Amino acid sequence: MNLWAHPTNMFRHLFEIKSHRYDIKLNNAILAEEKHVPMYEEMANKYNVEYIAGGATQNSIRVAQWMLQIPGVTTYIGCIGRDKFGEEMKKNSKLAGVNVHYLEDESAATGTCAVCVVGGERSLVANLSAANCYKSEHLKRPDIWALVEKAKYFYIAGFFLTVTPDSIQLVAEHAAENNKVFSMNHSAPFICEFFKDVLDKVLQYMDFVFGNETEAKTFSRVHGWETENVEETAQKISQCRKASGTHKRITVITQGLDPVVVVDDGKVKKFPVIKLPKEKLVNTNGADMCLELQKY
Repeated sequence: MNLWAHPTNMFRHLFEIKSHRYDIKLNNAILAEEKHVPMYEEMANKYNVEYIAGGATQNSIRVAQWMLQIPGVTTYIGCIGRDKFGEEMKKNSKLAGVNVHYLEDESAATGTCAVCVVGGERSLVANLSAANCYKSEHLKRPDIWALVEKAKYFYIAGFFLTVTPDSIQLVAEHAAENNKVFSMNHSAPFICEFFKDVLDKVLQYMDFVFGNETEAKTFSRVHGWETENVEETAQKISQCRKASGTHKRITVITQGLDPVVVVDDGKVKKFPVIKLPKEKLVNTNGADMCLELQKY
């Protein structure tokens, strides 16, 4: 969730103070250590904030919901804690029109990410907590699985492979067996490298594969393809074994300001990226579920 601080002169030196107290650096992203835990309550209690539900996959679902403009047409399943941030997550997700069905963990706090933004550069401090606690038993519940059976399109972030790959496998197999569209995002280079086996296992079910150039190069290296060419790697990913032949796999690789590479039916297509003027850039954050404090 995002906590936005209102602009006042008091924030002019706030980042400098926090950077020393919590040892954070601009344009960086780290996992929270014990010393960072007080940041979340401090930001929530001391400043005027606005809560916005997030998370890698939930952000994508909220954008899809906004584009479709049909209340409740999208559904998100994940894990939160039974705390005030969890309540804010449920409230704001529903306000966004998303049909949310969270597993509520009584032993873990709702995942949060503190974000400090200065001059368009951000620093992230992520406390995953309950986001790491999802269990496939929740997915198998009749009321939850009914949502899976009703869905036509599925999107899952690669990060989820670190939590419950068996849940991903259940959804992937269901999609293949019922000719539905299953999509995943590599999410980060470490997923391609350190979770190679579980990623390869589910790759055969992917109708759409999303990633960026760094993830593509890592994927190529760990598979021994001996190429750093993004187009060639995207083609190879598209040609990997597929569990269902109903949908041909489409691979989409972003490259920052460079053209987006799309491989569809063996053909490489490039889509130029329109550069955003610097004055229109709010920050470099992809906005996961986070507490965000801006310096104006």
